[in-house]
Amino acid sequence: MNDILINKTNAFFQKAFHAVPEKIVLSPGRINIIGEHIDYNDGYVLPAAIDKIICFAFEKSNSNKSRIIAIDLDEEFEIDLDDAVQLNDRVWTNYIRGVIHQLKSNGFKFQGVNCVFSSNIPLGSGLSSSAALECGFLFGLNELFNLDIKPVDIGLLGQKAEHWVGINCGIMDQFSSVMGLENKVMKIDCRTLDFEYHDANFNDYSLILFDSNVKHSLFTSAYNKRREECEEGLAIIKKHFPETNSFRDCNVQQVLGLQNLMPEAVFKRCRFVVNEMSRVIQACEALDNGDIELLGQLMFETHEGLSKDYEVSCAELDLLVDLAKKEQYIIGSRLMGGGFGGCTINLVKKGHEEEMKSKFRALYFDAFGIELKSYDVKIGNGTSLYIQ
Repeated sequence: MNDILINKTNAFFQKAFHAVPEKIVLSPGRINIIGEHIDYNDGYVLPAAIDKIICFAFEKSNSNKSRIIAIDLDEEFEIDLDDAVQLNDRVWTNYIRGVIHQLKSNGFKFQGVNCVFSSNIPLGSGLSSSAALECGFLFGLNELFNLDIKPVDIGLLGQKAEHWVGINCGIMDQFSSVMGLENKVMKIDCRTLDFEYHDANFNDYSLILFDSNVKHSLFTSAYNKRREECEEGLAIIKKHFPETNSFRDCNVQQVLGLQNLMPEAVFKRCRFVVNEMSRVIQACEALDNGDIELLGQLMFETHEGLSKDYEVSCAELDLLVDLAKKEQYIIGSRLMGGGFGGCTINLVKKGHEEEMKSKFRALYFDAFGIELKSYDVKIGNGTSLYIQ
C-alpha cells in the first residue's frame, strides 16, 4: 500500500517540477496503546508509529522561495523565507509555516524547497496526521540542508510548530512519529521526556481501529475544562500531602481519602488520572511478559475510566466498546485520543478480522445510521528516508 503512495508522490513531483526528487521522506501517524489524557498530567504514555504515512518528495529550489503541493487536497502554496511567517486561513499550510517559523527562530540556515506530499493516514481519525506533516517536513529540510538536528529535537520542534498553530499538544504525537520502531511501543515519561521501547508482539491478535465517523463539538471546551479540573484536584492533594509535586507522586488511596474535600467532578478526574498512570506501568509489564490478554483487559478498564470518571466518551464510542466486550474474538477495546468521537482501538483475534468488521458495521449503522469505518494498522518505523 505504501509503495503505491510512494510511486504516486514521486510521479507527481516529476510532472510538477520536471525533475527527479532529491529526497523522499516517509512520516507515519501514530496510535496510543494506553495512557490517555495523562500527558499534560506528567504521566506516561504508550504510543507507537504505524504503517499509515505521509510521503514527501523534495528538492532544493535554489532560491528563498518554497512551493509546496498537497496532492490529496489539490492545493498548493508558496512561501518566501525573506518574509515574516504568519498564520493563514488554509489550516494545513500552517503546520508547514510553523516548522519554517521554528527553524528561522532557532537560527538554522536553509533555503527554499519544492515539495509535494500525499498521505494514506485517514484524516480526522485521531492518528495524528498533523504531527506526521510537521515532522516529515522538518526531517526533509534537515536532510537537504544538513541541519544536524537530532531526532528528539525534530520531535520537540514539531511540537513547538503545533503550539504556534494554536494547538497546545503534548509531546506524544511528534515523538512517536519521529522515533517509532517496528513492533515496538514507546513508553514516554511526559515529565522528563525520557523514553524506552517495549516489545509489541501481539502474536495472535490484530490491531483494528473502528472509526465512529463522529466528532462532537464538545471536544475543545471539555479538554480545557478537564485540564483545569485536574489542576484544581492536584492543588487540593498538595495541600494535604505537601511532598506531592504531581499526580505521579500520589496513589489512589490518597485520592480516595480526599473525596469529601473535592467537588465530585474533580475527584473523578483525579481518580482516573492516578489509575491510568498505574495501568500504563502494568501494560508495559504485560507486553514484556507477552501477556496480551492482560493488556486487553487494561484497555477495557481505561475505556471505563474515560467514560465514567473522565467523561470524555460519547454514545457512539461506548456502543463500540460494549459490542467488543461481548465478542470472544476481541480481548481489548477503548476509545483512543481526546474523546467525543474518533476511533476505538481493538485487539482482534487473527482470522476473525473481517467477521468483526462486518458485524460491527451492521450493528453500528442500526444504532446510529452512521457508516462505521475500520482501519487495519501495524506498528511501524518512525520518520525515515526512502532509499530509491
